Amino acid sequence: MDGPVESIYNLIPREVEKPPNPPRYNSKFKSTVKDELKYNRSPNKTMGPAKVAVPTPTSFLKKRSKEPVLPEKTVFEYSGEVSRRPPVPRHDDKPLLGIRTNKNFINTNAVENIMSVTKKPLPKYVDTRCGDNNLLEPSGLVPKYTNKPDYGQMPEYLKKRNAEVKRAQEEYDQYIRDRMKQGAMQQLSGAERDDIINGLKKNWEELHHQYQGLSVVTDTAPKKNRKERMEAEMKQLERDIELIEKHRVIYIAHN
Repeated sequence: MDGPVESIYNLIPREVEKPPNPPRYNSKFKSTVKDELKYNRSPNKTMGPAKVAVPTPTSFLKKRSKEPVLPEKTVFEYSGEVSRRPPVPRHDDKPLLGIRTNKNFINTNAVENIMSVTKKPLPKYVDTRCGDNNLLEPSGLVPKYTNKPDYGQMPEYLKKRNAEVKRAQEEYDQYIRDRMKQGAMQQLSGAERDDIINGLKKNWEELHHQYQGLSVVTDTAPKKNRKERMEAEMKQLERDIELIEKHRVIYIAHN
């Protein structure tokens, strides 16, 4: 029988030999990945402070080093020396005495009052029995819009639009006249128009009479098709009648 061979040497503990580790894997894209990580990256953008130069011991913060530097003092001068007021008189200045005028203030005031125009009082309205009054013009009781010079007149945009419509109608009428002179178009008279309308209405009545005689139950395909065909013909006649009645003037073009 095959099996382990018993030996006294097998009782002695032996050192276990570990197999050597395989070589470490290095990707061939390692340098490319490093370059891509460093590309378009600025300091202190993701995490951590920026790497800046450490200040030297001699460049410490000194007293009044951050105070703003003021410009040198200059003598203030006014820009408009001519427009300045005269100075205040001094205490030792003597006023001019003995100056008199020959103007008669009484007569002057009387003449000014006689020649002046009387001031019209503002129109007011009283709304309480105690006499409380208010100005009439801003109250909305005075008609202002109806007193405008352009009240009741047609606006300019409507005049312009009417002129354009009139010009388009004249051009269309001139085109119709030219075509009629050439013999390529003929105007339908009123009697012919009435005859066409009456004929269409008569056809509709006859078709409607036949439609009313149809069977109520449409259980077969021929009955259903006939009913749908008659409904379509009646709708077409109604559209033709409406079209001709809508237009008073009808032209027929000859090929």
